[in-house]
Amino acid sequence: MSDSDLTRLTAAETAARIAGGEVTAEAVTEAHLARIEAVDEKVHAFLHVDREGALAAARRVDEKRERGEQLGPLAGVPLALKDIFTTEGQPTTVGSKILEGWLPPYDATVTRRLREADVVVLGKTNMDEFAMGSSTENSAFGPTGNPWDLTRIPGGSGGGSSASLAAFQAPLAIGTDTGGSIRQPAAMTGTVGVKPTYGAVSRYGMVAFSSSLDQGGPCARTVLDAALLHSVIAGHDELDSTSVDQPVPDVVGAARQADVRGLRVGVVKEFRGEGYQAGVMQRFDESVELLRELGAEVVEVSCPVFTKALPAYYLIAPSECSSNLARFDAMRYGLRVGDDGTRSAEEVTSLTREEGFGPEVKRRVMLGTYALSSGYYDAYYGSAQKVRTLITRDFARAFESVDVLVSPTSPTTAFPIGERTDDPMAMYLSDLCTIPSNLAGNAAMSLPCGLAPEDGLPVGLQIIAPAMADDRLYRVGAAVEAAFQARWGHPLLEEAPSL
Repeated sequence: MSDSDLTRLTAAETAARIAGGEVTAEAVTEAHLARIEAVDEKVHAFLHVDREGALAAARRVDEKRERGEQLGPLAGVPLALKDIFTTEGQPTTVGSKILEGWLPPYDATVTRRLREADVVVLGKTNMDEFAMGSSTENSAFGPTGNPWDLTRIPGGSGGGSSASLAAFQAPLAIGTDTGGSIRQPAAMTGTVGVKPTYGAVSRYGMVAFSSSLDQGGPCARTVLDAALLHSVIAGHDELDSTSVDQPVPDVVGAARQADVRGLRVGVVKEFRGEGYQAGVMQRFDESVELLRELGAEVVEVSCPVFTKALPAYYLIAPSECSSNLARFDAMRYGLRVGDDGTRSAEEVTSLTREEGFGPEVKRRVMLGTYALSSGYYDAYYGSAQKVRTLITRDFARAFESVDVLVSPTSPTTAFPIGERTDDPMAMYLSDLCTIPSNLAGNAAMSLPCGLAPEDGLPVGLQIIAPAMADDRLYRVGAAVEAAFQARWGHPLLEEAPSL
């Protein structure tokens, strides 16, 4: 097979061909490295490519196969890793100058599980600094372009991971989702992104932004590929005190079932109206009709407190980030500015943070510090946590009558790079539909549901399931994906312009 053919395979197809001896893992890895070299100057999905490490990992897979050892379901499949997970001896910058050049002494649990599963990590992907953003424009190392239109954003904070999939630089990627940073980029790039139940995937070694919201998860080009990756990275981890000690739902079996007959699907009333692009709502309404055709019962559900999710999130997340980022003090690791022997430790810390943190990080740290300050804690942070409880109750009531909820993933398609950089509130509205699931800790997925007629850019359908019912996402998502692809005659990404 040609390099181009190898990069167009799904992860499941690639793994099967490697296991069957039709192609070597080394050849697959070489093909993806060549693709990165050919197009990443335009896309800028990667911050670091580990060519030698990737090829060495691929050769180990080929040696295992030659010895007759059984290979795992994703052995030899290349993957792009968001640069928020520590990788021993490889740079982890979190998109920030304050960690530029830092080489972690250990692997994150997600990184370790990928290696143990013989997944080939190609390198680290670009992201909004400390995962704070919805466009990947806040990266200290420059923005990532959307492969559908390089003048537009790929979503954020994990735009590098989603863009690498849409540009066929990798068949799999890992992202993190604090307020929508897996799902919103998936919607913008016509790919699949899943936020697992909070605590279902270990956060050990994942650089913290907002500890009660952050969640790692799988990104892929198909629902089945996302399920296979989910099964590799999920599971209890004693190194993470927030890790859920329960069996991982059978997400792969659910993806293969792909049947919504008999399921009750709730359409969230509050996720439409002013601010929603007409083409996005058109594709969403078509998706709801498709679910009916597939045998699901569709009902409207009201979750009134969802309208308060955005302000609650932008008090809780900055408050937690102001605490988490206090560790970047120029004393332990990373950047160190002004240490010429004439300044105090406090002055060195201040100068380092001034140079090392970008504008959005500074904005959120200041907002969070204010919200936690004496005299304002109860009025702001405390009140936001009460709203969070009410949102969780809204979800609980909804799931008493339906199996899953559906909505658009984002109110609009990908907007032009630079359009919202001077308007933080407009940027924050990108996460309007995704934030409630992070506040409640339940599971959610975005998958492609077509192109908006106004601009020809991808639209995402969001599916939301109760906590630890992640398998429902894959059952519904796979059914919708198969029906849409049968209608289109091909995967949506085949309509993307060539780079």
